[in-house]
Amino acid sequence: MKKTLTVFTPTYNRSHTLPRVYESLKTQTCQDFEWLVVDDGSTDGTGELVRQWMSEDAIPIKYIFKENGGLHTGYNTAYENIETELNVCVDSDDAMPRDAVEKIVSVWKQKGSDKFAGIIGLDIDMDSHEPIGGRFPDDLNECFFPELYAKNIHRGDTKQVMRTDLMKEVAPQVGFPGEKNFNPVYMLLQVTDRYPLIVVNEPFCLVQYQDDDSMSRNIYRQYLDSPRSFAKMRRLEMTLKHSTSLNRFRCAVHYVAECMLSGERRWLAESPRKALTLLGFVPGFCLCRYLKFKAR
Repeated sequence: MKKTLTVFTPTYNRSHTLPRVYESLKTQTCQDFEWLVVDDGSTDGTGELVRQWMSEDAIPIKYIFKENGGLHTGYNTAYENIETELNVCVDSDDAMPRDAVEKIVSVWKQKGSDKFAGIIGLDIDMDSHEPIGGRFPDDLNECFFPELYAKNIHRGDTKQVMRTDLMKEVAPQVGFPGEKNFNPVYMLLQVTDRYPLIVVNEPFCLVQYQDDDSMSRNIYRQYLDSPRSFAKMRRLEMTLKHSTSLNRFRCAVHYVAECMLSGERRWLAESPRKALTLLGFVPGFCLCRYLKFKAR
């Protein structure tokens, strides 16, 4: 029988943390899911490890190896191969609470419809056992994802369970040669600015940040390594309907800085908000200098 949910995990040289994901999936109280592992060119024995788990036949696993291209290319590969109605990304150093799949499937069967992009739940810090950024407001039953940050509703990390058909509409995410730090939230924003998410004040993911080259670290170096990717993200953010004027201006400032970092001469012509971008020129110039200083 076809499963309802795909849990997908893009991974690169994380054979030392990947067992955490596997063990948490083996103990799920609901087995209405399959696990898709997208290996982004690992050289640490990840493939052998996953194939060993596949031979155990404890849970349905699909393993795909691809050339190293960065996180967004892992998402692209995942969306090419996911066939279930829903999908959720669980990073290679995270885990799911035992009842996470059960909660996701139950909520979707009760409340899910074509009106919604999916479900949003909480990320829980493994060390403090507290929701990252706190809980959602008790009276918040649905929301457009861009509103959470722009309107200061919730500023922490969250876990989005998405309708696969909608994500396939916006995939693949097209990046730039040599730039691997293009955040896949670019695709998420396109969908969740059109459709709201069902809000669930329950933990969907257990998170522990790694002191390495993950996207949550070394952000200043990422700006310098992938400026065209960040500029493309800011262009999208300036057009979001469910944002605020203040947040669009912040994005315009970042857009100017990232165009300066990339040497983009058509920064104004390419901007979807030209007047706002002109207003952001001076602070954008200052931000560019600041990013170069911090990334030294």
